[in-house]
Amino acid sequence: MTTLAARIDAALPQTQCTRCGYADCAGYAQAIADGAADIHQCPPGGAEGIVRLARITGRPVCPLGSEFGTEGPRMMAVIDEAWCIGCTLCLDACPTDAIVGINKRMHTVIEPHCTGCELCIPVCPVDCISLEVATPGRSGWAAWSEEQARAARQRYATHTLRMSDQARPAADAGENESADTPPVVAPSSPSTSSDARKRAIIEAALAKARERNGIAPSKPHS
Repeated sequence: MTTLAARIDAALPQTQCTRCGYADCAGYAQAIADGAADIHQCPPGGAEGIVRLARITGRPVCPLGSEFGTEGPRMMAVIDEAWCIGCTLCLDACPTDAIVGINKRMHTVIEPHCTGCELCIPVCPVDCISLEVATPGRSGWAAWSEEQARAARQRYATHTLRMSDQARPAADAGENESADTPPVVAPSSPSTSSDARKRAIIEAALAKARERNGIAPSKPHS
């Protein structure tokens, strides 16, 4: 990251929400520094955020681009624990590791760590995650503090490192395979494994719904 990009990144709220069109706040900051993005693409930063970026870049202040969203209060994810099936998909999706839980056990959100990025919502197979207003009456940068932004950036760095560490063993295994070694046939292809997991998640969701509604579980197909 260039010096200018680092200054821009420090002026962003660090929600890592991707609404700006980039993978994270650092990516957006670098794009602004490179002249590839404008300063009006961050809804969480709002109007004050645009003013901050204008001061740093020397660009004129402009309205927030409607195609990127609208300025509003900071939101917080809330999990309906009665419906959560413990699929763990939201754990990896959360950029600040604000969701805790284990496989097949209900998850919960650590409120101070949630940036309201909304990235956990589309991955939930049972739609048990909703958003609540965390800062009523305050929006944009008024809904944040410098300390919260710094903490979110640090947690995102930790999350990124964790995800990288999880992916490294598989990559290393592929690199260490000898060309003379006959290929090992896996019991199922990645797509098959993914489909099986999705089916398992859906079956678990249906079973939970039946239990909640007092419907007897259906017999498995032979």
